[in-house]
Amino acid sequence: MKAMILAAGRGERMRPLTDHTPKPLLSAGGKPLIVWHLERLAATGFRDVVMNHAHLGEQIEAALGDGRQFGLAIRYSAEPPGALETAGGIAKALPLLDDEPFLVVNGDVWCDWDFRRAHTLRPRYAHLVFVDNPPQHAGGDFCLDGQTVRYAQDGPPPTLTYAGTGVFSPRFFASVPSGAVLKLRPLLDDAIARREITGERHDGRWVDVGTPERLAELDRTLRQTMRTST
Repeated sequence: MKAMILAAGRGERMRPLTDHTPKPLLSAGGKPLIVWHLERLAATGFRDVVMNHAHLGEQIEAALGDGRQFGLAIRYSAEPPGALETAGGIAKALPLLDDEPFLVVNGDVWCDWDFRRAHTLRPRYAHLVFVDNPPQHAGGDFCLDGQTVRYAQDGPPPTLTYAGTGVFSPRFFASVPSGAVLKLRPLLDDAIARREITGERHDGRWVDVGTPERLAELDRTLRQTMRTST
């Protein structure tokens, strides 16, 4: 199975930090956010990683190279200024991802979901990882009926938020022209209405590193964890 890390966002809420550094290269716990992902992917059996980029993407390629320093093979999908949004970016990268389901991870989150689980999943369209609604998104979006993803209007209150991690089949993006600018939500809306999306709740640690304050908090937490574990 291949993995794709989404690293093309501008990181507007992280400014001024992202004026000169792409968001995935911002550090927490002594290493860039994206390196946490790469090390965990390598440790859980992944070898091939595709990464999209747009804003300051040349810095990402210079820092990570071909991935051999992590025991990985990294290939890049460059996007135009402004990027293509999530679905558009994944659709453009499909030629690098082959025909099998692949793992997708947002480059600007920190999460301890076990990537080994991805190897066991073969969704027809998509299988998403959710977390309990965080304070910054208390209203949530989703709920689960067993493993079937539903919206609030169709069932219980929306207690879950998409964690930015999921396993997707290429067919999920088959209707998206290469180069189109498209968010993920319209595709999810259609597939959830057909009850074709599955998911699971992750009860471990997850941080959406969306502001300088949350980045600083994550940095303090990770450094404290490392001190207490030595």
